[in-house]
Amino acid sequence: MTTAEIPTASLREFAELSHAWPFEEARKIVARLKRKPKDEVIFETGYGPSGLPHIGTFGEVARTSWVRHAFTVLTGMPSRLLAFSDDMDGLRKVPDNVPNRDMLTPFLGQPLTRIPDPFGTHDSFGAHNNARLRAFLDSFGFDYEFASSTEYYAAGRFDAALRRVLELHDAIRAVVLPTLGADRQVSYSPFLPIHPKTGIVMQVKVEKFDPDAGTIAWRDPDTGEGFETPVTGGACKLQWKADWAMRWHALGVDYEMSGKDLIDSVRLSGKVCRILGSQPPAGFTYELFLDEQAQKISKSRGNGLSVEEWLRYAPPESLSQFMFNQPQRAKRLYFDVIPKAVDEYLANATRAHAQGAAELPANPVWHIHGGQVPQQAHSPLSFGMLLNLASVVNADTADILWGFIRRYNPAATPEDMPFLAGLVEYALAYYRDFVRPTKQFRDPDPTERAALAELAAALRAMPPDADGETVQNLLYEVGKRHPFADLRAWFGCLYQVLLGQQEGPRFGQFVALYGLNETIGLIEAALARTPS
Repeated sequence: MTTAEIPTASLREFAELSHAWPFEEARKIVARLKRKPKDEVIFETGYGPSGLPHIGTFGEVARTSWVRHAFTVLTGMPSRLLAFSDDMDGLRKVPDNVPNRDMLTPFLGQPLTRIPDPFGTHDSFGAHNNARLRAFLDSFGFDYEFASSTEYYAAGRFDAALRRVLELHDAIRAVVLPTLGADRQVSYSPFLPIHPKTGIVMQVKVEKFDPDAGTIAWRDPDTGEGFETPVTGGACKLQWKADWAMRWHALGVDYEMSGKDLIDSVRLSGKVCRILGSQPPAGFTYELFLDEQAQKISKSRGNGLSVEEWLRYAPPESLSQFMFNQPQRAKRLYFDVIPKAVDEYLANATRAHAQGAAELPANPVWHIHGGQVPQQAHSPLSFGMLLNLASVVNADTADILWGFIRRYNPAATPEDMPFLAGLVEYALAYYRDFVRPTKQFRDPDPTERAALAELAAALRAMPPDADGETVQNLLYEVGKRHPFADLRAWFGCLYQVLLGQQEGPRFGQFVALYGLNETIGLIEAALARTPS
């Protein structure tokens, strides 16, 4: 069922009772509006384009979009989502994962939008990374407005707020200074002038500030030359914590989430925002993603998974499913998590098609698709099952898998089941790159040999059209008749001895898909291997 098929009043009634985290967040905004009503709500996400966009960047936009949708369901109010790029920041170091790294070194310290593009496709490095971000967000169909820090500063959209910061310069310094070291306290100012000769974003002591003229005076620490720079028109930018607060104030941001590593920054920026005269936005702190070695994912190092890598092996909906799950719990983000995310999405999509207004607001897939769960988002086979089939038959082409699929489900065709057709291609890619190189069969021990021999005999006696549940029950019966520590050990034997891997699918369904005779052949081949 989709949102369009449910009366708005009914949906809102059950949404108000839902404990799904997007609704919990949306209720924060509702409470905020009761204190200070407004006609339109502004959501914001931030992006630092010093490195290529990564999955964490997508996660923030996706999660914010789900909160925005939940807010719309609860209130029906108009809203906007700004995807804001801090592309006026100075480049502090050359990222590890870009080509032509040497060409960037002479431009260290300059705004990202003034640095050449090492990829050679855009006017600047910042423009290149911004384009990558937009292309990816567009591919997911997000409803957002892209905002560039460089463009907003240069166009004067922050001028009034910057003058406000200048007027309250001392009050802002008083809040920020206790968070800095002794050396930094001496030179700190919220303003970072752009050097008129070198183009570098200067972190220098402000010797004089003039609120009436809207300027600051500072001195080049290397040459001693003095400058007076207007704080407006893009000649200056703010230190990022003050910049964040100024942006909330200038744009009227009502909601912005951020990572656990920014808790202190959120608190400090909130104080600055209040000094400027605005209420900080409601927010949400999400946990960070870790790579396979439990290290924080970094844009500049390029560790963890990239967006493109995930989409090479799984549909985009699975990435959204991964992002939706428990955002306040740290999760490892590497290739092994992909199959589980795909199958979680499939299971939730299947449930969504049968759910009504009372259940849908708790289903992740309903949030992922903005209330419009696509009818084609289903598959009679799990991704894990397709991977195991590809592994057993050593599949190189989709036709090989479809031969087995059609025998299992004669009605299944790539034309009638496009989502399944996509999963087949993803499974082939994942098998080729991750499963095949690591396959390692082990020989059965005496207990396992006896159980496997009995299983082969029992499968021969089964009718050719035995379904997966019947085979699964047989597997349980055989396992219980042999001295395994538990049934987990018996199924571990099936996966490791017959499939050459540590884990696997629900084996009864796999047998029904692969075929009784073919499975008997696997068992016979395993029993015929000479023990090492």
